[in-house]
Amino acid sequence: MILGNYIEQKYKNIIFHIDVNSAFLSWSAVKKLKEEPGSVDLRTIPSAVGGDVKSRHGIITAKSIPAKKYGIVTGEPVVKALQKCPKLVLVKSDFKTYREYSHAFISIISKYSPIVEQVSIDEAYLDLSGMRNLFSESESSDFPFPTNIANLIKNEVRDTLGFTVNVGISCNKLLAKMASDFTKPDKVHTLFPEEIKEKMWPLPIGDLYGCGKQTAQRLISMGIRTIGDAANTDPLVLVSILGDNAGSYIYSSANGHGSANVSGHYEDAKSYSNETTLSSDLTADSYDKEMLPVLKALSLSVSKRLKKDRVFGRTVTVSVKTGSFKRHSAQMQLDNSTDDEKKICLSAKALADKLLLGDDGLFIKGEVVRLVGVGVSKLDDGSYRQLNLFDDMINPAFSVKSERQKKLDKMTEDLDNRFGKNTIIKGSSL
Repeated sequence: MILGNYIEQKYKNIIFHIDVNSAFLSWSAVKKLKEEPGSVDLRTIPSAVGGDVKSRHGIITAKSIPAKKYGIVTGEPVVKALQKCPKLVLVKSDFKTYREYSHAFISIISKYSPIVEQVSIDEAYLDLSGMRNLFSESESSDFPFPTNIANLIKNEVRDTLGFTVNVGISCNKLLAKMASDFTKPDKVHTLFPEEIKEKMWPLPIGDLYGCGKQTAQRLISMGIRTIGDAANTDPLVLVSILGDNAGSYIYSSANGHGSANVSGHYEDAKSYSNETTLSSDLTADSYDKEMLPVLKALSLSVSKRLKKDRVFGRTVTVSVKTGSFKRHSAQMQLDNSTDDEKKICLSAKALADKLLLGDDGLFIKGEVVRLVGVGVSKLDDGSYRQLNLFDDMINPAFSVKSERQKKLDKMTEDLDNRFGKNTIIKGSSL
């Protein structure tokens, strides 16, 4: 462990990355223990958060450490996970609980620094630069600065909320993130530049933050198997393999370079989307009857979230997952950004037709569809939306009608929020 005086003198920035261990699974476990005292702790048995097997709904979103020993990985289909471990205990997602524990987690760590950047529901960066004196009483030979602060945070979260976190410490966000991914759970790790060669370079190249599976496979095929291999490869070689941006990033990251800017806020969403796993495979024969209701429901969900946050989107995307679990997508850019469910749905239908029924469509290739998603991106606040002059020319009452429709939509949304979904039903749907 590097001594506190050395760290303080050498590094201007002290950055923590704090990550909840198996967040969804841990939060579900804590809730279950509270509701059923004496019941088995899900974290101690092969368990995972996923969907219902009978409806084939969803994928594994979190797993326990015992489940990991069976080779179960996040992102794989539930059915496949059960093949690996037939006794796997499945838990349904509970986002209300997740939000509550996430808020409590952020509240605790915010007491230790005024600069907190939440990057997802279960992880955040803290800037502890210049704060050694505030926590000097907790320093010891076993826990010098800044590990003393990290242990205070880790222990308070565990003792107060009942779940564990890992804390990674360094002088930039990349290395702090890498450190928090070392051995788990309930651990504190440092990864300063002088520790890179020993702690980071021996790791597989796929463990480098920001290096995706395809990038890792490509590098491995060229003999670059570890992070150290990439760090010691001529950057021009990496660029020739991966292209300018990816090659430069891999070289820079493998050598430990990264930003130390902790922004102090949770970034706004860059897109809004929703998807659903179908109860039965969608085929060319069932497409006309079954696809439109699915797209309508997804478009309505996305539209409601856009309106709630008062944002508009200009790019509509449709994505599908085939029976072979491969994901395909198509997108289009609208003339104007929108939050309207009908416009989103019309665009989504056109994209789905092209993706599935076109000359090179997936149905032509013999595929079936098990999951459908609709998304809206390229967001704005509506300030730059253009009025279609043809609407006024064709129908002078258009602008008045549009304004009335907005008021009706707002009234319907308010009633649904107060009294439940479908309190108001359009006459055309009866």
